[in-house]
Amino acid sequence: MAEAGGAAAPRGCGTSPQTVAITGLNGFIGRRLAPRLAAAGFAVRAILRRPAPDLARSIAFPMGSPPIEAPPMESRILSLSDRAGVEAALAGVDAAIHLAGAVRGRRAADFWPANVEAVVNLAEAAARQPHPPAFLLVSSLAASQPQLSDYAASKSAGERALQAYPHLDWTIIRPPAVYGPGDVELMPMLRLMRRGLTLVPGNPRQRLAFLHVDDLAAAILCWLQDPARCRQGQFSIDDGAPGGYDWRAIRAAAGGSGKPVLVIPPSALRLAARLNLLLSRMSGRAPMLTPGKVRELLHERWSADDGGYGLVTGWRPRYDLASGLRHTFDGATK
Repeated sequence: MAEAGGAAAPRGCGTSPQTVAITGLNGFIGRRLAPRLAAAGFAVRAILRRPAPDLARSIAFPMGSPPIEAPPMESRILSLSDRAGVEAALAGVDAAIHLAGAVRGRRAADFWPANVEAVVNLAEAAARQPHPPAFLLVSSLAASQPQLSDYAASKSAGERALQAYPHLDWTIIRPPAVYGPGDVELMPMLRLMRRGLTLVPGNPRQRLAFLHVDDLAAAILCWLQDPARCRQGQFSIDDGAPGGYDWRAIRAAAGGSGKPVLVIPPSALRLAARLNLLLSRMSGRAPMLTPGKVRELLHERWSADDGGYGLVTGWRPRYDLASGLRHTFDGATK
């Protein structure tokens, strides 16, 4: 596939770097994005719930490459429910990116603070700035099907909350299933496929869209180069495979053998989800497999259309699923 859009000089850059405030920078996606921001000359202000002492080092020593002379990175440790703290954290920034989010929970209230209330607080804080920053919400393709789960409903509600600020220079992107180095959700299943065991969760007719984490990072960088191009646009992005992938194509991309595909019956998934929900209540931990997640797993088509994002920004994904999984399995760092 074509190379991803390059890291052109940031909009308005000069002797002082453009400053970007980002939530969730210490997560799976954020840790792949951070060194790219530094290499492109952005000053990073990380809004974190807890200290991440190794984050600055990961920027200065990007993914095994020689050290770079990175622009300054600062951390603001605060809760996104702290409105005064959020407003102070956005003071003087050129752009704000909400990358953090809740993906696990037993009930709707578990997803609402990070996926909806945080969007409102960030948007309010941005709007109150003398020069409001451009705002990027990294949402999810799940938002296109809010009826399926509390998670999907919260992502959709977060998008609507941002759209209620017509005077902000906002953009929404909806990535599909994101994988790559550091992923702990999808990679175990894909590794099993590579070893010859293909487990299909419930719906063998399903089609899924994917995006390599580095391509998502490149898409965010393309937005940063000129956010006004995407003003108040909503874009679903993926790796460019028309209609996504069926399970045979996913198995082939993972390097799996021709052994039969084992379909987990929907009834078994629903039972496992109910049991997992019960155990999570007893243990106090946030579950991933829930009845809502099962409805997501059984949904027939999770495919994306970039809605013109590539045409608007020049972004193109570098990896299809096969090349992206080779990159990930081989432990490549660039």
